[in-house]
Amino acid sequence: MKRNISVFCAAIVMVWALSACGESAGENPEVPEVLTDSIESEEVPLSAAAGADDSISIVTTIFPEYDWVNEILGDNPANAEVTMLLDNGVDLHSYQPTAEDILKVATCDLFIYVGGESDEWVEDALKEATNENMVVINLLDVLGDDVKEEEVVEGMEAEEEGEEGEEGEEEPEYDEHVWLSLRNSEKLCEAIRDAIIMIDPDNTAVYAENADNYIAELKSLDTEYEKVVKDGTANTLVFGDRFPFRYLVDDYNLIYYAAFVGCSAETEASFETIAFLAGKVDELSLKNIMTIEGADHRIAETIKSSTEGKDQNILTMDSMQSTTSKDVAGGASYLGIMKNNLEVLKVALN
Repeated sequence: MKRNISVFCAAIVMVWALSACGESAGENPEVPEVLTDSIESEEVPLSAAAGADDSISIVTTIFPEYDWVNEILGDNPANAEVTMLLDNGVDLHSYQPTAEDILKVATCDLFIYVGGESDEWVEDALKEATNENMVVINLLDVLGDDVKEEEVVEGMEAEEEGEEGEEGEEEPEYDEHVWLSLRNSEKLCEAIRDAIIMIDPDNTAVYAENADNYIAELKSLDTEYEKVVKDGTANTLVFGDRFPFRYLVDDYNLIYYAAFVGCSAETEASFETIAFLAGKVDELSLKNIMTIEGADHRIAETIKSSTEGKDQNILTMDSMQSTTSKDVAGGASYLGIMKNNLEVLKVALN
């Protein structure tokens, strides 16, 4: 899933050449080291976003990152500008940055991205960075050994083989949907808190308190998930769709079957896959078949019509891959969506 963005990089050069507000051109600064969960305690001066003002610019790729940043900023004492690049319903796996997006990344103070195969464009974007003090957070790097490889379970449509590495071995494909674990989210929010404090140390106490309060809410919701799973009469989910919830089910020791892996671009399931999943629904006497957000639930409906009872509910869980700026304006929040998912899970497991 390599993406060539040389056209965008060329566009950036043109944008800078035409704009009189930029500083004189020089050699590109080195790409900043990726921020990990153990941020070094170096003093980093507060830097300008993209102009003469001293405002802070924070750029995020996806909705969960954007929401976490705003929760930690709280009343936003530094008047930071926060941007969500994927704001129009295009999900992480099909997003391609525009020249304007590259410019926003190149000039920001803090950039947060997932770091998986879908974000291979980021390396080239960071080469255009004009802010030598930029802080960068790669979510997968923050989580380190907690990141999981894509998993193909019994009955699932096989994916095409991945690219080979230098030794001829197939490169592992990592599951990018790390935000769907509340426990991962706690660690990621800690890293974001530390990064914001690095670029705005004057408001350290505010950001620390906001982060502590928010992480406490994440922990509380995690406890609610544990109780729902413990009280459930079933422990298996059948998804007639892609499956981006592996981190979530692993947190609570749930079993799952699905038509495709989470990053799959497939939309049609084979007869064998439909028959297998319908058989699992019958075998386990499941009352519900799961899907993810989106209008196309044909696979789930086909599984239902292939079962003996043909009377299961079709339930939808939201993976937050297509949350838009309109949803944000309407009050969408990470915690709110995860609470809604908990209510769906409660029905699915009973």
